[in-house]
Amino acid sequence: MLKRFIIFTSMCFIIMPAFGFDESVLEKENSIQTRIDSVGTNLLNCNKIPRRIVFTYGMAEKKKMLSTDKSLTKRQVIIYSELYRHVQTDDELAAMLAREISTVMKSYSGIWGGTLDSVQVALGSKKFEMVADKRAVDYMVNAGYNPLALIVFINKTCPQKRFDKISRHNLTSRRLAHIYEYITYKYPQFLENNEYINNPYYQNFLLTSIENRRRLEEKMKNKSLKEVKYD
Repeated sequence: MLKRFIIFTSMCFIIMPAFGFDESVLEKENSIQTRIDSVGTNLLNCNKIPRRIVFTYGMAEKKKMLSTDKSLTKRQVIIYSELYRHVQTDDELAAMLAREISTVMKSYSGIWGGTLDSVQVALGSKKFEMVADKRAVDYMVNAGYNPLALIVFINKTCPQKRFDKISRHNLTSRRLAHIYEYITYKYPQFLENNEYINNPYYQNFLLTSIENRRRLEEKMKNKSLKEVKYD
């Protein structure tokens, strides 16, 4: 009898922490979801986006389910824990969400409920990637966020490939150069009063974009309207 009691007590001590851990994880997930909903809704409202877009925070173990269940992911912004862990500020969270909102909005435009436009995006993804980046900058500024955070977030999360000739995506360095140029021309106040100048990830961008920024300076100096060919 005593032996059974000892075994039962031991099992309770093993099970109780497990339940406490699960509750802690759930509480953390709910807190992250609340933060995402707050920033995401602010972006939608400030940009007067008249479309239904839902934000779903998916932990690592949910990734497979979210990627395979098309009815679950359609016109939702899915944020995976692997990506969210790179977010340090609300500006960076806004950068991530604004970029995703920009992509989701494309599914609402065009004929057949956006189906045709989705096909066009797939076939010309490099072009629409650039468009989505610039639209994300606009979304951020309209909602009161610093667009330089988009440069920081992409610099942290998107590795540089060797080349993009056979890729559906642009080189990360080229994306960042076009974003920087767009901000330079349309929102120069953020560069004049640069809150990110001491940010290590922004400093890394400056270090790795010296040649591309030199090309932009030449374009501005010559008042050229030609598109710069960034590396």
